[in-house]
Amino acid sequence: MESSKTAKRKAVVGRILDLSVTTLDEEGFGLAVHETTRIRVAGALPGETVRARITFSGQRDTFADVVKVLRNSPDRLLTPPCGKGDACDGCPLISMKYRAQLEWKKGLVEGAMRRYPVLRDTEIMPVIPSPKPVGYRTTAKLVVSGKFAAPVIGIYRRNSHDVMDIGDCPLHHPLVNRVAAAVKDGIRKGKVPVYNPRTRNGILRYLVVRVSEREGKAMAVFVTSQRSFNEIHHLAKHLQTSVPEVEVVAQNVNSSTGNVILGDRDYFVTREQSLTDCIGDVRFTISPRSFFQVNNDGARSIYETVREWASLTGKETVTDVYCGVGGIALFLAAGAAKVIGYESIEAAVDDAEKNARANGIRNCRFEAGDAAELLEDLRDEGKKVDLVVLNPPRKGCDERVLRAAAALGPATLIYVSCSPETLSRDLNLLAGFGYRSVKIQPVDMFPQTPHVENVALLVRKQTDVEKPVERRKP
Repeated sequence: MESSKTAKRKAVVGRILDLSVTTLDEEGFGLAVHETTRIRVAGALPGETVRARITFSGQRDTFADVVKVLRNSPDRLLTPPCGKGDACDGCPLISMKYRAQLEWKKGLVEGAMRRYPVLRDTEIMPVIPSPKPVGYRTTAKLVVSGKFAAPVIGIYRRNSHDVMDIGDCPLHHPLVNRVAAAVKDGIRKGKVPVYNPRTRNGILRYLVVRVSEREGKAMAVFVTSQRSFNEIHHLAKHLQTSVPEVEVVAQNVNSSTGNVILGDRDYFVTREQSLTDCIGDVRFTISPRSFFQVNNDGARSIYETVREWASLTGKETVTDVYCGVGGIALFLAAGAAKVIGYESIEAAVDDAEKNARANGIRNCRFEAGDAAELLEDLRDEGKKVDLVVLNPPRKGCDERVLRAAAALGPATLIYVSCSPETLSRDLNLLAGFGYRSVKIQPVDMFPQTPHVENVALLVRKQTDVEKPVERRKP
């Protein structure tokens, strides 16, 4: 048997190997094993034999890119929408037929639920597809790199700080790509200094583009290392001349050295400071830093599923935890007596209140603070809650939040999640607090990527409370 040192030497960067791919991991990489080394192959599909080049070999992970597919999977597209899929981490499933993507994502959710015995009878429904498998992303946060004579606007390459120009990205709304192209041209013509993170010289760091599909308008935010009126003013003028649909231009100053994109201050170049877009019949204000879903159709599928499963009669009190800018709360308002939204970010609460006023909705109130504390206060006040909606970030809910939500005793809980892993963990905990998971509706918010959103319906059990169980090892 060869030593681990010898096996490690065989995975040297640049080496070309023929590999048999067995499955996809949760990030969409094809998995193969060579000798004793597990290799994650970008752009490879299960059942394929590929010739691959090692691109990175670290302590824990080894990555490779496909050089040639020697044996095709029947799920492979002969002509994918983009030829950069094997090098771009933005859309690792773009070579896979869309039907196969949906089936794989359903399997991802089923696998997460099977790890907990108490969840194995939960119905996993077919994934709701996105009406637009490409061209759906209405928000893009792009890195600006290079020199002003040859600027690059795109995303970081895998395992590096090099920026890959993604040009006409098929996932982006066409307006996003037009704005990015015009900004590159404007940088060249205006000789705008591009920020260099190593030397900390230059001005322009990032480009954030947001699109209102309803209005057909766009917003561009230039993130700079310092306040620089002249360069940004001329760049904005060039952009609006080239792309008249750009209605809002802002400069955001971020002088930090970390990887956070937006700083704390916005300076508007245009008179207009926000866009308006709609999900269903609900209008939302889009400002440079406000949260808004990147796929309107997918968001509508989620909100409509929540509304259908809520089965409101007009008499209920609803609590929307992690409410963000009020999307779900405002969707439920017409069917409820009262909706209370909780959110830790004060700016999001301000946006939620503005969105409620813009839609003439008066039975919603929003409060900023710690979710667990706010739910515990609600219980201490003896308030009756009929429905709790949980919509946490990817890390899921703290156990204290789940316990506090269950302690309110709502007949129904609805959990909206962007991570099957943390969803299954939290549904298992909620089973221990008296709630049975009935069904899960996966929604494909992000076609061509491994991400899948889920809406879970839970009802209060009438039997003795079951204890949460530990996750089984795969």
